[in-house]
Amino acid sequence: MSSWNEGEQQQSSLVRMYSLTGGRTAPRTALAMEALISSVTSLQLGLGHSREYRAISELCRQVRSVAEISALLGIPLGVARVVIADMEAEGLVRVYRPQLESGLPNRTLLERVLSGLRRL
Repeated sequence: MSSWNEGEQQQSSLVRMYSLTGGRTAPRTALAMEALISSVTSLQLGLGHSREYRAISELCRQVRSVAEISALLGIPLGVARVVIADMEAEGLVRVYRPQLESGLPNRTLLERVLSGLRRL
C-alpha cells in the first residue's frame, strides 16, 4: 500500500506543478539555469502568493542560481525557470543574466554555480 501512496503523491505533485505553470513548459523570457536570482524584498511574501513563490523569495535573500533553486526546492528545472520568470515579470525577484563573451559563459559565473551545486 505504501508504493501506491507514493505514486499518488508523485502524481499529485506533477499536477500541482502543471497548474502552477499554467501548463507552460518554457519561461516567458530566456532564463539560463546558471542565471543568478535575488529577492527584491526582504519581507516575506503573503499568503496571496503560492508557496513556491514564497519559498523562492525566501531562498533568494541570498543570491542563488536557477539550478540551485530547482534542486533545493525539489522541483523540475523547467518549472523553476517558468516560475522565476513569472516572478521577475511581477517584480518579485531580480535576475542577473550571464554575460557571454564569444559565445562562452563567464568563468567566474561557472565557478560560482559549481560551488553552489557542491554545497547541495
